[in-house]
Amino acid sequence: MKELTIEAKKENLDQVLAFIDGVLEANGCAMKVQIQIDIAVEEMFVNIASYAYAPGVGDAVIQVEMKDEPKRVAITFFDTGTPYDPLAKEDPDVTLPAEERQIGGLGIYMVKKSMDDVRYEYKDGKNVLTIEKGF
Repeated sequence: MKELTIEAKKENLDQVLAFIDGVLEANGCAMKVQIQIDIAVEEMFVNIASYAYAPGVGDAVIQVEMKDEPKRVAITFFDTGTPYDPLAKEDPDVTLPAEERQIGGLGIYMVKKSMDDVRYEYKDGKNVLTIEKGF
């Protein structure tokens, strides 16, 4: 397992993606899957940076765990910010025209659709969100 602790600020996103991509590339992840994972990681990290500690700043811990048979990656985000379950919000109605949809929720919806598994729990004073994807 690899781990990165970083200040949850949007300007640190490039460092987070470089960390994730380094692990994925070292484990032979296909580029198409890596791009899907990068988009999900960006959504999750930017949400933590934008909302978890607002108006202040705190740390995010990101763990990457490789699994075999089937080959997959689990990426877990930890923060000690305001408790919030992004999976509890109802999925947006994507059949409606854009101008009729409610604002918000599309990013987590895209993550749920592109990853094989997404789960959340609040444990020991921390938000814990895990995304998994096979490759």
